[in-house]
Amino acid sequence: MSKTALITGATGGLGEVFAELFAADGIDLVLTARNLPKMEKIAERIRAKYDVKVELIPQDLSVESSAEILYEDLSSRGFEIDFLVNNAGFGDFGRLIDIDWQRERDLIGVNLIAPVRLTQLFAKDMVARGFGRVLNVASIAAWTPGPYMNGYFASKAYVYSFSQSVHQELKGTGVTVTALCPGPTQTGFEKNAEMKNSNMFKALKVMDARFVAKVGYRDMMKGKPISVPDWYYKVYKFILRFAPECLARRIAAWVTAGK
Repeated sequence: MSKTALITGATGGLGEVFAELFAADGIDLVLTARNLPKMEKIAERIRAKYDVKVELIPQDLSVESSAEILYEDLSSRGFEIDFLVNNAGFGDFGRLIDIDWQRERDLIGVNLIAPVRLTQLFAKDMVARGFGRVLNVASIAAWTPGPYMNGYFASKAYVYSFSQSVHQELKGTGVTVTALCPGPTQTGFEKNAEMKNSNMFKALKVMDARFVAKVGYRDMMKGKPISVPDWYYKVYKFILRFAPECLARRIAAWVTAGK
């Protein structure tokens, strides 16, 4: 029986590459995002290249109860999700006192509430079947505070910690949870977050989306709790581990500066 992967935020960037990696391994796909036309183009290309089924579900994960709606829709139609990739997410730039609250609330919904709830719902079914893989896209932003991108950095810190905790809770069940922590990646995120001219994309090593997805995919399949593509960011993580908190804040403020 063929297996099925659910990928959120599947309209380009990492989501599109993940879809192709699963398809190349003969795994059927359920793709969800807000932009149906973009998903249709990706699905058309994948169907033409691989012998897999591709189901498209337009869904805005910032909407309350969207995770439950997505889960109930798939369950009612007999879908069994063996792989879950929580890839959807976005960032915003500005001081907390200046940014639009609704956009910040949407960020919390997409970056934090949706992956937590989707993991809870689908991991329970995975445990019952004795197999499953969950990949939550976090970030190197999980390792420091994030002045001027406070909501984004905080959401990724939550996802990073949450993923490791659930991974440990599910030891011995056949289900694993992996936190993928890439550095700045060319996915279109930088445009959405108005970060193209920040030091994050000018001074740090910018990563290729295909490379990041391949490493994350490999580590998820191996059941690793953490995936950090590239030694550059493994060293970065090691340095931050021993940096005083005041220095870590200053480093993070410099990284997000220069917009």
